[in-house]
Amino acid sequence: MTQCPCGSQADYALCCQPLHLQQHRAATPEQLMRSRYSAFVKGEAHYLLMTHHPDHRGDLTEAELAESCRQTQWQRLEILDAPQAQGDEGEVAFRAWFRDGQALRPFEERSRFVRVEGQWLYCDGQFAPAGARSKPQRNAPCPCGSGKKFKRCCGA
Repeated sequence: MTQCPCGSQADYALCCQPLHLQQHRAATPEQLMRSRYSAFVKGEAHYLLMTHHPDHRGDLTEAELAESCRQTQWQRLEILDAPQAQGDEGEVAFRAWFRDGQALRPFEERSRFVRVEGQWLYCDGQFAPAGARSKPQRNAPCPCGSGKKFKRCCGA
């Protein structure tokens, strides 16, 4: 059993993998957000491009996405807000932790999604300003997933 990177605590084969293999479609914007995060972790560049709305991806290529997946060490996903979709539109606010050298850094965005012909697609997102991004609290669990307190792990 391999735990899914999306943070659901479910097995990857029962969570995001069926979406990555196109056996199922995401039922909600949050499920698509989680599956896209897992795709970044797992290097599923084809899935990332396929679930990015064509009108909003510009000249982004599968090769660029694959390189981004290789270069970034994603550590943990936190869903901050996932209100119920309004018709065919939805949004999800999230924080994804990644390693930048030895430092652990947050990436925060409020993502916008639309449903086209029954399939949720990522459109774009509004990034949190650098000064507004959260930092782990010293006594909080470390975002790296070690199970230790931040102050005894990556915050040491």
